[in-house]
Amino acid sequence: MRALFQKISIYLRMIKFSHSIFALPFAFTAAVIAASGVPSLERILWIAVAMAGARSGAMGLNRIIDRKIDSANPRTSGRELPRGAIKVAEASIFVAVSFGVMAFAAYNLNPLCFRLSPVAIAVLFLYSYTKRFTWASHFVLGLSISAAPIGAWMAVRGTFNIEVLPLGIAVVFWLAGFDVLYALQDMDFDRRFGLHSIPQKLGIRKSLYLARIFHVVTFILLVLNGMVFGLNGFYLVGMIIIAGLFLYEHSLVSVDDLSGLGKAFFNMNGYISMTFFLFTLMDYIG
Repeated sequence: MRALFQKISIYLRMIKFSHSIFALPFAFTAAVIAASGVPSLERILWIAVAMAGARSGAMGLNRIIDRKIDSANPRTSGRELPRGAIKVAEASIFVAVSFGVMAFAAYNLNPLCFRLSPVAIAVLFLYSYTKRFTWASHFVLGLSISAAPIGAWMAVRGTFNIEVLPLGIAVVFWLAGFDVLYALQDMDFDRRFGLHSIPQKLGIRKSLYLARIFHVVTFILLVLNGMVFGLNGFYLVGMIIIAGLFLYEHSLVSVDDLSGLGKAFFNMNGYISMTFFLFTLMDYIG
Protein backbone atom coordinates (compact mmCIF):
# COMPACT_ATOMS: atom_id res chain seq x y z
CA MET A 1 0.00 0.00 0.00
CA ARG A 2 2.84 2.38 0.84
CA ALA A 3 4.44 1.71 -2.55
CA LEU A 4 1.13 2.52 -4.25
CA PHE A 5 0.83 5.85 -2.47
CA GLN A 6 4.43 6.68 -3.35
CA LYS A 7 3.75 5.93 -7.02
CA ILE A 8 0.60 8.07 -6.99
CA SER A 9 2.61 10.87 -5.39
CA ILE A 10 5.19 10.65 -8.17
CA TYR A 11 2.49 10.92 -10.85
CA LEU A 12 0.91 13.89 -9.07
CA ARG A 13 4.28 15.64 -8.98
CA MET A 14 4.82 14.90 -12.67
CA ILE A 15 1.59 16.69 -13.63
CA LYS A 16 2.02 19.39 -10.96
CA PHE A 17 -1.40 18.60 -9.54
CA SER A 18 -1.22 21.56 -7.15
CA HIS A 19 -1.34 23.89 -10.18
CA SER A 20 -4.89 22.69 -10.96
CA ILE A 21 -6.06 25.66 -8.91
CA PHE A 22 -5.27 27.92 -11.88
CA ALA A 23 -7.93 26.85 -14.38
CA LEU A 24 -10.54 25.00 -12.34
CA PRO A 25 -12.02 28.13 -10.67
CA PHE A 26 -12.51 29.71 -14.11
CA ALA A 27 -14.38 26.60 -15.25
CA PHE A 28 -16.63 26.69 -12.19
CA THR A 29 -17.19 30.44 -12.66
CA ALA A 30 -18.36 29.90 -16.24
CA ALA A 31 -20.65 27.11 -15.05
CA VAL A 32 -22.18 29.41 -12.41
CA ILE A 33 -22.74 32.18 -14.96
CA ALA A 34 -24.21 29.75 -17.50
CA ALA A 35 -26.62 28.38 -14.88
CA SER A 36 -27.33 31.85 -13.44
CA GLY A 37 -26.57 30.28 -10.09
CA VAL A 38 -25.25 26.99 -8.80
CA PRO A 39 -25.42 24.11 -11.35
CA SER A 40 -26.56 20.66 -10.29
CA LEU A 41 -24.12 18.61 -8.23
CA GLU A 42 -23.95 15.99 -10.99
CA ARG A 43 -22.93 18.58 -13.58
CA ILE A 44 -20.31 20.08 -11.27
CA LEU A 45 -18.89 16.61 -10.69
CA TRP A 46 -18.56 15.81 -14.40
CA ILE A 47 -17.02 19.20 -15.13
CA ALA A 48 -14.43 18.57 -12.41
CA VAL A 49 -13.72 15.08 -13.76
CA ALA A 50 -13.36 16.41 -17.32
CA MET A 51 -11.00 19.15 -16.12
CA ALA A 52 -8.89 16.71 -14.09
CA GLY A 53 -8.63 14.31 -17.02
CA ALA A 54 -7.78 17.02 -19.53
CA ARG A 55 -5.16 18.68 -17.36
CA SER A 56 -3.54 15.40 -16.27
CA GLY A 57 -3.38 14.18 -19.86
CA ALA A 58 -2.01 17.50 -21.10
CA MET A 59 0.72 17.70 -18.46
CA GLY A 60 1.70 14.07 -18.97
CA LEU A 61 1.82 14.56 -22.74
CA ASN A 62 3.95 17.67 -22.36
CA ARG A 63 6.38 15.84 -20.08
CA ILE A 64 6.74 13.02 -22.62
CA ILE A 65 7.28 15.32 -25.60
CA ASP A 66 9.68 17.60 -23.68
CA ARG A 67 11.61 14.90 -21.83
CA LYS A 68 14.88 15.48 -23.73
CA ILE A 69 14.60 19.24 -23.29
CA ASP A 70 13.83 18.80 -19.60
CA SER A 71 16.83 16.52 -19.23
CA ALA A 72 19.15 19.15 -20.73
CA ASN A 73 17.77 22.02 -18.63
CA PRO A 74 19.32 22.20 -15.13
CA ARG A 75 16.04 23.60 -13.74
CA THR A 76 13.99 20.63 -14.96
CA SER A 77 16.49 17.77 -15.10
CA GLY A 78 15.17 16.43 -11.79
CA ARG A 79 11.65 15.90 -13.14
CA GLU A 80 10.21 12.41 -13.03
CA LEU A 81 10.81 11.35 -16.65
CA PRO A 82 14.37 12.67 -17.04
CA ARG A 83 15.51 11.00 -13.81
CA GLY A 84 13.69 7.75 -14.60
CA ALA A 85 11.18 7.78 -11.75
CA ILE A 86 8.48 7.20 -14.40
CA LYS A 87 9.09 5.35 -17.66
CA VAL A 88 7.88 6.76 -20.98
CA ALA A 89 5.58 3.75 -21.48
CA GLU A 90 4.03 4.30 -18.05
CA ALA A 91 3.53 8.00 -18.74
CA SER A 92 1.96 7.18 -22.11
CA ILE A 93 -0.58 4.85 -20.48
CA PHE A 94 -1.29 7.57 -17.90
CA VAL A 95 -1.94 10.10 -20.69
CA ALA A 96 -4.23 7.73 -22.60
CA VAL A 97 -6.25 6.94 -19.46
CA SER A 98 -6.47 10.64 -18.53
CA PHE A 99 -7.79 11.67 -21.92
CA GLY A 100 -10.15 8.71 -21.83
CA VAL A 101 -11.50 9.95 -18.51
CA MET A 102 -11.96 13.42 -20.02
CA ALA A 103 -13.85 12.02 -23.02
CA PHE A 104 -16.06 9.89 -20.74
CA ALA A 105 -16.89 12.91 -18.61
CA ALA A 106 -17.66 14.95 -21.74
CA TYR A 107 -19.96 12.15 -22.93
CA ASN A 108 -21.84 12.32 -19.64
CA LEU A 109 -22.21 16.09 -19.92
CA ASN A 110 -23.76 16.46 -23.37
CA PRO A 111 -23.20 15.57 -27.06
CA LEU A 112 -21.53 18.90 -27.92
CA CYS A 113 -18.86 18.50 -25.24
CA PHE A 114 -18.21 14.94 -26.37
CA ARG A 115 -17.90 15.91 -30.05
CA LEU A 116 -15.46 18.70 -29.24
CA SER A 117 -13.26 16.69 -26.86
CA PRO A 118 -10.88 15.59 -29.70
CA VAL A 119 -10.43 19.26 -30.63
CA ALA A 120 -9.37 20.07 -27.07
CA ILE A 121 -6.89 17.20 -27.09
CA ALA A 122 -5.49 18.36 -30.46
CA VAL A 123 -4.84 21.89 -29.10
CA LEU A 124 -3.15 20.45 -26.01
CA PHE A 125 -0.99 18.24 -28.25
CA LEU A 126 -0.08 21.21 -30.49
CA TYR A 127 1.04 23.37 -27.56
CA SER A 128 3.82 20.97 -26.58
CA TYR A 129 5.51 21.56 -29.96
CA THR A 130 4.93 25.29 -30.46
CA LYS A 131 7.94 26.43 -28.44
CA ARG A 132 10.09 24.70 -31.07
CA PHE A 133 9.02 27.11 -33.81
CA THR A 134 7.21 30.20 -32.47
CA TRP A 135 7.37 32.68 -29.58
CA ALA A 136 3.54 32.69 -29.62
CA SER A 137 3.50 29.42 -27.64
CA HIS A 138 2.26 31.41 -24.61
CA PHE A 139 -0.96 32.18 -26.49
CA VAL A 140 -1.43 28.57 -27.61
CA LEU A 141 -1.17 27.54 -23.96
CA GLY A 142 -3.67 30.28 -23.10
CA LEU A 143 -5.99 29.00 -25.83
CA SER A 144 -5.84 25.48 -24.40
CA ILE A 145 -6.63 26.73 -20.88
CA SER A 146 -9.49 28.90 -22.19
CA ALA A 147 -11.24 25.62 -22.98
CA ALA A 148 -11.91 25.41 -19.22
CA PRO A 149 -14.50 28.23 -19.02
CA ILE A 150 -15.81 27.75 -22.55
CA GLY A 151 -16.15 24.00 -22.03
CA ALA A 152 -17.87 24.48 -18.67
CA TRP A 153 -20.29 26.94 -20.27
CA MET A 154 -21.17 24.39 -22.95
CA ALA A 155 -21.45 21.69 -20.29
CA VAL A 156 -24.26 23.65 -18.64
CA ARG A 157 -25.95 25.22 -21.67
CA GLY A 158 -25.35 22.49 -24.23
CA THR A 159 -24.51 25.19 -26.79
CA PHE A 160 -21.73 27.63 -27.59
CA ASN A 161 -22.76 31.27 -27.13
CA ILE A 162 -20.79 34.36 -28.06
CA GLU A 163 -21.46 35.88 -24.63
CA VAL A 164 -18.82 33.64 -23.08
CA LEU A 165 -16.04 34.90 -25.38
CA PRO A 166 -14.86 37.83 -23.19
CA LEU A 167 -14.26 35.37 -20.35
CA GLY A 168 -12.55 32.87 -22.63
CA ILE A 169 -10.28 35.49 -24.19
CA ALA A 170 -9.54 36.93 -20.74
CA VAL A 171 -8.18 33.53 -19.73
CA VAL A 172 -6.00 33.45 -22.87
CA PHE A 173 -4.33 36.76 -21.95
CA TRP A 174 -4.20 35.93 -18.23
CA LEU A 175 -2.39 32.69 -18.90
CA ALA A 176 -0.10 34.20 -21.56
CA GLY A 177 0.85 36.97 -19.13
CA PHE A 178 1.97 34.77 -16.29
CA ASP A 179 3.49 32.20 -18.65
CA VAL A 180 5.75 34.98 -20.00
CA LEU A 181 6.85 35.65 -16.42
CA TYR A 182 7.45 31.93 -15.87
CA ALA A 183 9.50 31.70 -19.08
CA LEU A 184 11.93 34.36 -17.84
CA GLN A 185 13.73 31.75 -15.75
CA ASP A 186 14.53 29.69 -18.88
CA MET A 187 15.44 32.59 -21.17
CA ASP A 188 19.15 31.80 -21.44
CA PHE A 189 18.57 28.06 -21.80
CA ASP A 190 15.97 28.63 -24.55
CA ARG A 191 18.47 30.71 -26.51
CA ARG A 192 21.14 28.02 -26.25
CA PHE A 193 18.74 25.19 -27.09
CA GLY A 194 16.99 26.98 -29.97
CA LEU A 195 13.59 27.22 -28.27
CA HIS A 196 11.21 30.13 -28.74
CA SER A 197 9.49 32.35 -26.20
CA ILE A 198 8.78 36.02 -25.68
CA PRO A 199 11.63 36.39 -23.15
CA GLN A 200 14.02 34.58 -25.51
CA LYS A 201 13.02 36.97 -28.31
CA LEU A 202 12.62 40.29 -26.48
CA GLY A 203 14.64 40.04 -23.26
CA ILE A 204 13.62 40.73 -19.67
CA ARG A 205 12.51 44.38 -19.79
CA LYS A 206 10.20 44.13 -22.81
CA SER A 207 8.83 40.80 -21.59
CA LEU A 208 7.85 42.36 -18.27
CA TYR A 209 6.09 45.20 -20.12
CA LEU A 210 4.20 42.75 -22.33
CA ALA A 211 3.15 40.60 -19.37
CA ARG A 212 1.72 43.73 -17.72
CA ILE A 213 -0.12 44.69 -20.91
CA PHE A 214 -1.55 41.18 -21.19
CA HIS A 215 -2.89 41.41 -17.65
CA VAL A 216 -4.38 44.85 -18.26
CA VAL A 217 -6.22 43.32 -21.22
CA THR A 218 -7.30 40.45 -18.96
CA PHE A 219 -8.73 42.86 -16.41
CA ILE A 220 -10.62 44.86 -19.06
CA LEU A 221 -12.14 41.66 -20.47
CA LEU A 222 -13.19 40.48 -17.01
CA VAL A 223 -14.91 43.84 -16.46
CA LEU A 224 -16.59 43.42 -19.86
CA ASN A 225 -17.68 39.92 -18.81
CA GLY A 226 -19.41 41.46 -15.79
CA MET A 227 -21.15 44.00 -18.01
CA VAL A 228 -22.33 41.33 -20.47
CA PHE A 229 -23.99 39.31 -17.70
CA GLY A 230 -25.14 42.24 -15.59
CA LEU A 231 -22.91 41.39 -12.65
CA ASN A 232 -22.28 44.01 -9.99
CA GLY A 233 -22.07 44.24 -6.21
CA PHE A 234 -19.86 41.37 -5.10
CA TYR A 235 -18.45 40.99 -8.63
CA LEU A 236 -17.19 44.57 -8.61
CA VAL A 237 -15.61 44.08 -5.18
CA GLY A 238 -13.90 40.98 -6.56
CA MET A 239 -12.58 42.97 -9.52
CA ILE A 240 -11.08 45.58 -7.21
CA ILE A 241 -9.31 42.82 -5.27
CA ILE A 242 -8.10 41.22 -8.51
CA ALA A 243 -6.71 44.56 -9.68
CA GLY A 244 -4.73 44.76 -6.44
CA LEU A 245 -3.48 41.19 -6.86
CA PHE A 246 -2.30 41.92 -10.40
CA LEU A 247 -0.45 45.02 -9.20
CA TYR A 248 1.17 43.06 -6.40
CA GLU A 249 2.08 40.17 -8.72
CA HIS A 250 3.98 42.48 -11.05
CA SER A 251 5.66 44.30 -8.17
CA LEU A 252 7.33 41.01 -7.21
CA VAL A 253 9.53 40.92 -10.32
CA SER A 254 11.73 43.54 -11.96
CA VAL A 255 14.53 43.75 -14.49
CA ASP A 256 17.09 43.58 -11.69
CA ASP A 257 15.34 41.06 -9.43
CA LEU A 258 13.55 37.93 -10.61
CA SER A 259 13.71 36.16 -7.26
CA GLY A 260 9.96 36.64 -6.74
CA LEU A 261 8.99 34.69 -9.88
CA GLY A 262 7.82 31.61 -7.97
CA LYS A 263 5.49 33.62 -5.76
CA ALA A 264 4.25 35.72 -8.68
CA PHE A 265 3.59 32.62 -10.79
CA PHE A 266 1.92 30.28 -8.31
CA ASN A 267 0.57 32.19 -5.33
CA MET A 268 -0.82 35.30 -7.01
CA ASN A 269 -2.47 33.55 -9.95
CA GLY A 270 -4.06 31.01 -7.65
CA TYR A 271 -5.45 33.86 -5.56
CA ILE A 272 -6.71 35.64 -8.69
CA SER A 273 -8.63 32.66 -10.06
CA MET A 274 -10.12 31.78 -6.67
CA THR A 275 -11.14 35.40 -6.01
CA PHE A 276 -12.82 35.59 -9.39
CA PHE A 277 -14.82 32.45 -8.73
CA LEU A 278 -15.83 33.24 -5.15
CA PHE A 279 -17.00 36.80 -5.81
CA THR A 280 -18.87 35.80 -8.97
CA LEU A 281 -20.60 33.05 -7.01
CA MET A 282 -21.50 35.47 -4.23
CA ASP A 283 -22.99 37.85 -6.79
CA TYR A 284 -25.46 35.11 -7.77
CA ILE A 285 -26.29 33.71 -4.35
CA GLY A 286 -25.74 36.78 -2.18
